[in-house]
Amino acid sequence: MKVLNLILFTCFSTVLAAQIEAPKASPFSKVEQDIGLTKITIAYSRPGAKGRKVLGGLVPYGRIWRVGANESTKFTADGDLTIMGNNLPEGTYALYAFPYEGHWDVVFHKNTEHWGDGRKAYDPEEDAFRIRIIPQEISNYQENFLITFDEIDHNSINMLWIWEHTLIKIPISVDTDTKMRQEIAFKIAENPTAQTYYEAARYLQEQGESYPEALSYLNKAIELGGDTYYFYRVKSLVEAALKDYGSAIISAQKSLELAQKEDKDEFVRMNEQNISVWSLKQINTKQ
Repeated sequence: MKVLNLILFTCFSTVLAAQIEAPKASPFSKVEQDIGLTKITIAYSRPGAKGRKVLGGLVPYGRIWRVGANESTKFTADGDLTIMGNNLPEGTYALYAFPYEGHWDVVFHKNTEHWGDGRKAYDPEEDAFRIRIIPQEISNYQENFLITFDEIDHNSINMLWIWEHTLIKIPISVDTDTKMRQEIAFKIAENPTAQTYYEAARYLQEQGESYPEALSYLNKAIELGGDTYYFYRVKSLVEAALKDYGSAIISAQKSLELAQKEDKDEFVRMNEQNISVWSLKQINTKQ
């Protein structure tokens, strides 16, 4: 029996050793993108057009498509999202689509176990939700199916599917502001440093909100951390947003001088440009 098992093992090992690992026609890809404090990861395979008609041909109209090739495309978010009014809790979902000539139905599906499009096993009852997208025609030709992201800020992003001359744009949003407000309150109540106050102020300035609060944080950052070119840089932006152009110019000049000492040419140029703009606004305000 031991001899037979040894022979079978040897034969099986020989077969495995003889197999060739060939490159896939539709290579695997993974794209990761941060949006605010949330990370989105998409794992998919990228089929090529290879001279074939894609929509209405390689990808038939009116039939489920796996949004790529090989196994189903996986969409993972480590925080809650909102997609065209639909709440998507953090987790992993399969992406499917039903393309039509005038619109696409895009599906976020809770069952991630189907191979490919799960055509026979797919159950719409397991959809997290469906959304309807109007495809856009683009001039540039995309050979391999591409999933990417664009128009990114702290609270929103667009997921893009591009193939041939077709673009599908899916808007996604997150509630970064609530998370950041909680984080700022917690950190400042705990054991704040100059950097704590600066980062809180910079976030508020970037969001375009609560400028008086941001200014108080910046003053505290300078009090604790001393003169720093980037502290004064953000301080000048906040003061300008409050239309206190005189103070903004003074802060920008201070930032410029500190940046020059550290050979930070980019900050020197940005401060010079802002001083020029704000000087004109100050003159116009006085007239």
